[in-house]
Amino acid sequence: MKKQTTGRSSSAKKTAPIENLFFSRDESWIRFNQRVLEEAQDETNPLLERVKFLAITASNLDEFVEIRVAGFLQRIEDGYNLAQPPDEGGLTPQERLDGLMIRIHEFVNAQYRCLNEQLLPAMQAEKIRILRWSELGDTARKQALDFYENEVDPLLTPVTIDPSHPFPRVLNKALCIGLMLRHKRRGVKAPTSLGVVTVPRALPRLVPLVGTAGNCDFILLHELVESQVERMFRGYEVLSRSAFRVTRNSNLYMQEEESRSVLESVRAELHNRRKGDAVRLEIESSATEEMIERLRINFELEPDQVFKTNGPVNLSRLMNLYSQVKQPLLKYPAFVAKEFKLSPKCTDIFDELRKRDVMLHHPFDSYKTVEEFIGAGAADPLVISMKQTLYRTSTDSSIFKALTEAGQSKEVTVVVELMARFDEDSNIRWARELEDAGVGVFHGIFGLKTHCKLSLLVRRDPDGVVRRYAHLGTGNYNPVTSRFYTDISLLTSKPEITGEVQKVFNYLTAETESESYKPLMVAPLTLADGLVELIEREAAHAKAGRPASIIAKMNGLLDRRTVEALYGASKAGVEIDLIVRGMCSLRPGVKGLSERIRVRSVVGRFLEHSRIFCFANGSKEEIYCGSADWMPRNLIERCEVVFPVTQPDLHKRLREEILMAYLTDNTKARLLQPDGEYVRAPKTGVAFSAQNYLMQVAEGSVEKVSESPKQK
Repeated sequence: MKKQTTGRSSSAKKTAPIENLFFSRDESWIRFNQRVLEEAQDETNPLLERVKFLAITASNLDEFVEIRVAGFLQRIEDGYNLAQPPDEGGLTPQERLDGLMIRIHEFVNAQYRCLNEQLLPAMQAEKIRILRWSELGDTARKQALDFYENEVDPLLTPVTIDPSHPFPRVLNKALCIGLMLRHKRRGVKAPTSLGVVTVPRALPRLVPLVGTAGNCDFILLHELVESQVERMFRGYEVLSRSAFRVTRNSNLYMQEEESRSVLESVRAELHNRRKGDAVRLEIESSATEEMIERLRINFELEPDQVFKTNGPVNLSRLMNLYSQVKQPLLKYPAFVAKEFKLSPKCTDIFDELRKRDVMLHHPFDSYKTVEEFIGAGAADPLVISMKQTLYRTSTDSSIFKALTEAGQSKEVTVVVELMARFDEDSNIRWARELEDAGVGVFHGIFGLKTHCKLSLLVRRDPDGVVRRYAHLGTGNYNPVTSRFYTDISLLTSKPEITGEVQKVFNYLTAETESESYKPLMVAPLTLADGLVELIEREAAHAKAGRPASIIAKMNGLLDRRTVEALYGASKAGVEIDLIVRGMCSLRPGVKGLSERIRVRSVVGRFLEHSRIFCFANGSKEEIYCGSADWMPRNLIERCEVVFPVTQPDLHKRLREEILMAYLTDNTKARLLQPDGEYVRAPKTGVAFSAQNYLMQVAEGSVEKVSESPKQK
């Protein structure tokens, strides 16, 4: 996707002045990925965890480029550059994109400095080596050649570009090798040709080798392929060679009136995604200018869409080192989540939930309880019907299996979100398999992603009474990610909650709206207004001299109306602590505007994913959890559910154990400054990590709540 050739503008380097009320979404995202990169640079983290953090930054950047940058290019190409008003910093879309590309180049340079100056030397010190072909000894070279002959060569298709062989359709993010070639029979005056070989995706990118003297050695797959290109291009002189990768526009564009069904529309668009317009070319810095220019022109890219890498293309593949290197001392110590136990005299989870709510904090509390709840619904003959939302789950999910089995004998309804980004393929397969098993499958409301996390079981209990039992969560029904995402689960049989969950499912399957979903807040119907009302209620309490404060933990804060309400609450005297992992457009600490607002981001071993919202409400504190961040897409474009946690012991745990831990963290927390920079939380007193503390609570080495950290 080629940028409009408007030339470079000096405004590309503009930064928003302090008078602007909102930070740029994209600048905020880059700062978040920088915080992840800091974990790769942090020598106090185990070495292989640092490699993993670097790989995560690369994966994050891939998604940002193929969605966000591609979106900018698409809008500019469609003529929105002049039609759209300038943003808060006075920048047009083109100027915003120009500045963004500069920041991305700076970030990529920082990634490779981290790799070359920190991680590779540290790995070598631990006898973990990624070797070039020229560095292999005889034994390793023979092993590599055997692998090439048996596994690699049968999958390769070399192509020479000429009038009879047009440039191959390079798939999105497929690693390729480009070659500059000259035909030997035609002599030195013959024109050069471009050759291309696609590196097989089906094979591991790191090929393990027999190490010597205790070394753990690897060769990159593309390095192995490069070493054998003369065999593939016999009759040609190979003048140069270099690995490259193209990133394409991966947005899905669908028109409701043109679609026979959402499922078929998504399936068709997934096919197109693989061939979308190019938006980025990554190529090794050793590549010749002739090769770079030929590839750039072929993919119709501007010079600043070309990224020269001082190391292997696609750093996300380094993630494989984590699983392939068996050195536990170079990883975080193993952690085993706490298992839930039924109360004395309770015979099953339903008996438990009739007596009390159960709250789980994953991954510190085992996700197995949620799986067992849904599994019990499938296996229990007293359960009459089951309803479930699925946004993302794993390929071998016990939840999916339970729903499939339940479809044989019960009324089972599943709302599958087909457009969960980059999980569309697997979600389509699940939808079809569920339908084949007799499950009623729905795809929610067209134009709204079904992002709420709900499970509802209807059971005729032994006393003859029909009751509803529900699970409401902040994270996906995915047993794999539940081991490293922090999330909240609430299991309840309270009629005031379960009855409203039933209404939400009716909305998803029939688009029947209710006048109220209280005590739930549901997007896009009541959540946006409900949040603002809660914030404004705190402002009213502050003005009346009553206790007024807000503590809110989320992944992102971008909704302008909500931010403006927070500014108003701050000016009214409300003390506000925000724990925002990722993007945040709110500018804290500005006198007369947000001086009572503090924003921190915690990036550590686990991905902070839980959403928890605490309002002092005079002296009648309320706490909510839910699936929604405070972002326009969550409040307007998705179906989300936010629910109250009222049981006193669970309320206390959320406030005093969980939220206080994050507000006390002075190890992994960064504090957002008024100018947009993040600085490490000052290490006053004893070093404290929220995630380490919560693991200790789960393991029983510290007491819950009574020994909870106090805010400094």
